[in-house]
Amino acid sequence: MLPGSIQISGETLSSAEIRDICESLRENSVRLLSLRGCQLSDRDFGRICRGVAESHSLAQLNLNLGIVSNINRVKQLAEALKTNRSVQSLFLHGSPLTDAGLALLNPALSIHPSLVALDLGDCMLGDEGINLICGLLPPDGAKSGLKELTLSANPGVTAKGWGRLAIAVAHSSQVRVLNLDYNPLGDQVAGMLAVAVASSRTLEVLDLEGTGLTDQSAQTLLDMVENYPTALRTLILAENSISPELQQQISDLLSEGEEEEENEAQEVTAREKNPWICQSNPSSQMVLVTSGLGENLLAETEM
Repeated sequence: MLPGSIQISGETLSSAEIRDICESLRENSVRLLSLRGCQLSDRDFGRICRGVAESHSLAQLNLNLGIVSNINRVKQLAEALKTNRSVQSLFLHGSPLTDAGLALLNPALSIHPSLVALDLGDCMLGDEGINLICGLLPPDGAKSGLKELTLSANPGVTAKGWGRLAIAVAHSSQVRVLNLDYNPLGDQVAGMLAVAVASSRTLEVLDLEGTGLTDQSAQTLLDMVENYPTALRTLILAENSISPELQQQISDLLSEGEEEEENEAQEVTAREKNPWICQSNPSSQMVLVTSGLGENLLAETEM
């Protein structure tokens, strides 16, 4: 166990263990709390939620794999998040939330001042849940929103729901990571996502592993990467019916874009370290003039 973290997986937690966890939360000594797949009573879950509400240090809360197992627990978690101001990452992967549960949780998520990463993978969501999530991806110039979003394995979402998400991503000025793996998206949804990626100025990682894509999707994505100056750096296409050749072409293009950015960053760093290195332009050139007394004078002359 790392300092500042409590990480427990697959255990049945006693009331004494819950008491110790709650004390640590109230003492603001915990930054990461992970109770992945653990068994605890409804009463003890409520105690954990009250500890989360009182904590000012907790940055990451992992309740994956069935911890939030009923609607009453959803309500208790929502109340805790309304009071908490420090949680930046919330992981509820594998919780049977459904759209109804997310509707109860959403008001707390939408007003939370620090939340930037949310995992709702395998939460039995549908189109109504996606509509609520789109509200957590505010458009340019609006309030702060999510930077990392995971919606893996939510097969109840239709193409209409994914289309709404694509529009929200296209207009979001903040989302950087989007994980949609193991959803039955197909080529139609992939085309909508390609448009969203081309429009987004921030999306860097898109995970489409195992989403029913074919070479048709890959060609669309290849054209997008080739013809639009996107922020995308990682596109995961494993476990789809896509030829290795097309996957390699996309990977090569993304690598080229990353190398170009690295070279530009190195040039900027070099100029910052040596202010006398300047780039020329068609109308004028910067000429370095040395006085001979150890002082460099920069003069601009028309050439």
